[in-house]
Parts: sequence; C-alpha cells; structure tokens
Amino acid sequence: MSHTDVARAVVSAPPSRVFAALVDEKARVEWLPPDGMSGRFTWFDARAGGGYRMVLAYDDPAQQGKSAANTDVVDVRFVSVEEPYRLVEEADFVSGDPALAGTMTMTWTLEPAPDGTLVTITATDVPDGISSEDHAAAFASTLSNLDGYLAAERG
Repeated sequence: MSHTDVARAVVSAPPSRVFAALVDEKARVEWLPPDGMSGRFTWFDARAGGGYRMVLAYDDPAQQGKSAANTDVVDVRFVSVEEPYRLVEEADFVSGDPALAGTMTMTWTLEPAPDGTLVTITATDVPDGISSEDHAAAFASTLSNLDGYLAAERG
C-alpha cells in the first residue's frame, strides 16, 4: 500500500528562477540531495520524455542505502515540464527491496508569493519503504537547500 506526502515552503526567488534551478543539472545536484547525502547524475535530460539517473551517497558510511551499502539510486522520467509553474517526475528506486518497489510521482508546483515562490512538492504512490516522517525531513532539507542555493546565486 502506497501513500502521499506533501511539503511546502516559500523560496526567496521568483518562479522563473526557481523553475530554472529545477531543470538545470548543475543546480539540481547542488540542492536536491537532503542533508547527510551527496549526489551525482549519470545522465540528465530536462525535457518531457527525458529524465535522469541520480546516485546518492550517505555521508555516514554505516548508513544502509536503498540500493547498496550506503547508496540510493533513483531513475526519474520527466512526465511534464510546464515552465515556470509545474514539473512532474516519475521516480523508481533501484532496489531489490519490495517495500521500495513501484513508481512514485513527484509534482513540483510553483506559485508566486509575496516573498518569492511557494514551492509545493506532492509525492504520490510513495512506496511503503519510505516513511512519511523520513520524507518530510528530506523534503524540508531539500527545500531549504533550494532556497540557500538561489540566495547564493543571487549573492
């Protein structure tokens, strides 16, 4: 049985700049990995029908990953790229664990807000192997990283 997780935050940049960071390979590798992880892309194509493979490594070598010893690997397809307000991705974890099987859909929605952009991440069909609490922490970290990345880019 899968579930849905949602997170929201205001990012201090206009929707056009936020969207640009969502679809830029160099930007995304900087802000997407949550705290405690780093990532790299093995390929990246930010258009509808494109996607990417991201390899994430835990900073703590003892941390068990979804794909290997301390590694998560995720294959993502961009389903919809609607600049500058919506991005829809389908994600599959590379894992032999049945609790992580299935395709999770991530919808990023950007809305103008008085202090920047309200970014909403809606994850549907989240595999049961990912708890809502872990997802909430990862989303909060990622959104904070995105805001920090855009602030530094402005700086």
